[in-house]
Amino acid sequence: MSRLRVVAPGEGRSGDLGDITVDFKVWGADTGGALAIVEHEFRPGALVPPHVHTREDEHSIVISGLMGFRSEDREAVLGPGGYITKPRGEAHAMWNAGSGPARMIEVISPAGFELFFRAVVDMVEAGDTDAERGAALAAEHGLEFVDRPWLADVVRRFGLSAS
Repeated sequence: MSRLRVVAPGEGRSGDLGDITVDFKVWGADTGGALAIVEHEFRPGALVPPHVHTREDEHSIVISGLMGFRSEDREAVLGPGGYITKPRGEAHAMWNAGSGPARMIEVISPAGFELFFRAVVDMVEAGDTDAERGAALAAEHGLEFVDRPWLADVVRRFGLSAS
């Protein structure tokens, strides 16, 4: 069951995911599992490589900087106020398309994937770099990283970090 949730600016748990950060704003437990909301900041050159969500859709709202999105053969670069939906089952990537930091709100529906972000933050904070553990965590949350032939072109055009 949903309940009133107030998150003032600057409130909520924050963590580091590598080249991006995550700020937890609304948890699935707050919405009866309907959705979760996080904010991500992408450092210049940051890239989330192609991946597929098997359980949830993601709806992104750019709030600062420029964000690039690629989903199969469609690509968009959005500035503040731009919205995009990345449907479950469709491979997509996202990156900072500008020269300064970029920030976006991510609405996850249904909720649950915010727990993946929390677990990764916990691993990073503990200094745990075990790739097998990270892969198992992704699989546990229905996340699959995939190769796409267009990735090299995106990395080259936007000067991204391919790690």
